Amino acid sequence: MTSDSTPSGHTSPASAAATGWDDFEQRVSCEESLHLDCEPLAWPPSPALLQQLAERNTNVLAAIAALEERRADGGEDDSPLMQEMLRMDAKLNVLMEIVNNLLVPASALPPRRQLRFNAIGALLPAGLAPAAGGVLLRIRFDLCRSLPLELPAQVQRQFDDGRAFVLFAPLGDALGDAIERLVFRHHRRKVAGARQPVA
Repeated sequence: MTSDSTPSGHTSPASAAATGWDDFEQRVSCEESLHLDCEPLAWPPSPALLQQLAERNTNVLAAIAALEERRADGGEDDSPLMQEMLRMDAKLNVLMEIVNNLLVPASALPPRRQLRFNAIGALLPAGLAPAAGGVLLRIRFDLCRSLPLELPAQVQRQFDDGRAFVLFAPLGDALGDAIERLVFRHHRRKVAGARQPVA
């Protein structure tokens, strides 16, 4: 489609999809195997639903950030206080795992699928998304399986291998920043892991 076929001041659907994909590709993204599923969503979602999901997702990401930072703060300190904190941390991890299993037993979790995402959108594995329209993408992180991240998105691009790119509905500054911080933490951890010498 040429620019002459698009009315002045408007963006064609193909052009919007290309722009969304280009923005997604240019940003750091997180790619890992996660429990995820999605369901069809009437598009566009209502402002009330977007607001409700944004508030819930911001709280979920804050909880995940706190848990991840708590794990990363172990450090090399071998003082009695730090050792006691590490023991408390281990007990909290066990308690969280018990709560997660009670709320969402492993048998009730959707299967793990490879997902690449950032604050712009997500590249979904084959067979997960419909051919077109809106979806509600649910991502469950291992630290907090009982609190899924629920992101409204629209299918923008289908690839020959069956994967689909979905563009998230406008997230707002707070939620967008929280997703970017999550992606950065996971990307940094993956890079650090890759740099570890093989024993």
